[in-house]
Amino acid sequence: MRTVPGRTDHVVVVGAGLAGLSAALHLLGAGRRVMVVERFAVPGGRAGLETRGGYRMDTGPTVLTMPDLLEEAFAAVGSRMADRLDLVPLHPAYRARFADGATLDVHTGADAMAAEVERFAGSREALGYRRLREWLERLYRAQMRRFIDVNFDSPFQLFGPDLARLAALGGFGRLEGRIGRFLSDERLRRVFSFQALYAGVPPARALAAYAVIAYMDTVAGVYFPRGGMHAVPRALADAAAEAGGVFRYGETVTRLERSGDRVTAVVTDRDRIPCDAVVLTADLPGAYRLLGRRPSRPLRLRHSPSAVVLHLGTDRAWPELGHHTLSFGRAWARTFGEITREGRLMSDPSLLITSPTATDPSLAPPGRHLHYVLAPCPNTDIGPGAREWRDLGPRYRAGLLTELERRGLPGLADSVEEELLVTPADWTGWGHAAGTPFSAAHTFAQTGPFRPRNLVRGTRNAVLAGCGTTPGVGVPTVLLSGKLAAARITGARHQGRSYDGP
Repeated sequence: MRTVPGRTDHVVVVGAGLAGLSAALHLLGAGRRVMVVERFAVPGGRAGLETRGGYRMDTGPTVLTMPDLLEEAFAAVGSRMADRLDLVPLHPAYRARFADGATLDVHTGADAMAAEVERFAGSREALGYRRLREWLERLYRAQMRRFIDVNFDSPFQLFGPDLARLAALGGFGRLEGRIGRFLSDERLRRVFSFQALYAGVPPARALAAYAVIAYMDTVAGVYFPRGGMHAVPRALADAAAEAGGVFRYGETVTRLERSGDRVTAVVTDRDRIPCDAVVLTADLPGAYRLLGRRPSRPLRLRHSPSAVVLHLGTDRAWPELGHHTLSFGRAWARTFGEITREGRLMSDPSLLITSPTATDPSLAPPGRHLHYVLAPCPNTDIGPGAREWRDLGPRYRAGLLTELERRGLPGLADSVEEELLVTPADWTGWGHAAGTPFSAAHTFAQTGPFRPRNLVRGTRNAVLAGCGTTPGVGVPTVLLSGKLAAARITGARHQGRSYDGP
């Protein structure tokens, strides 16, 4: 593994999002002095918080899986996650609601889920689910250490028995087809393949290897931290500060000073901070702008679809909603084509509705409730631009409320007391390329060693972290990106971590 040469005693981490906080903890655990510079007044980055009328709205990710990766970050500085976060396992992990009126609770326990699948679609599908679960577990074990939690220096690192094992599992086929080998019910197949959209690719075109995200959701379990998702970056930042990390909030990095091929200082709108190495966690265009260079690629980066998120504080709840509810439209393949190829809004959207007050009522005033509605949409490279969204946003918001009422949430529009609408215009304003918070799509040419590297040619002591670089998009992988960035500086490798079990 290539590492940053020369002195690396003092590291400046630019950005206190999940990637930057993970990097800071792993660097501190390896004995480095660490300063974290964050433009906002609080940690979190994309995992932000908006408070309106007593409603505490998480403005970033709402699904938390693989908490052992959080535990690993805390453990780097001798801390325990259990002392800092109260994680509640969600049962069910999701509730799926279909256009034909059927519902399915997605359990992470094998027996509970098999029983639910049998109730929903019969004993043959239940047997198929058990076979699918076994395949997901084997796929995870084949990938995690060798293809996800790893720093690639060359595509040639792919070759070996692990690649053959992944190929034998069908990892290089298509996700939708592979899931179809286990499940014939089209509705069930959606539950185990919609996760491909997290990676920015429709299930029909995604590599089957990306079923590892379904493993994280439907086997490893889904959790929720009391206090909301923003409690995660707060806890990570507290652990880093107690371990000696220095945080400077409300400062914007404006440029990097260089001497030859090394960064010698980080310059903010307030100060100049000398450093031996730097970790940049901004979205790729921002990081490359600071570095003053862009790595050459044979193909232009393709970005994932974006999303409209409607945060609602309401005076009532709907018992039919779970903590996470998947509301599927009748259309499926067509709508993916609309947002990934045609640049149009979903004509029959599939939505993720998160109701965090179902688990933690303290996030809203007494007797009130929070609901987040996530609607995938085209990014601004192929769909409406940021300016168009300023006019389109309010109309789309009204259409979402109408559609949700039609799908069984009567009175939703009239129940709203506080709200926050986030569209690609907002993501653009926050510096996210193509107006998407999900960064570069996980096409084959942008996966593993082909994804933008966390080492940038021409700069010897700068390392990238975040969802745009390796290993990719999502809370677990972003936490890993911070760990991998730290390893580029410290030379640390795996320290006894096992991926041999589900």
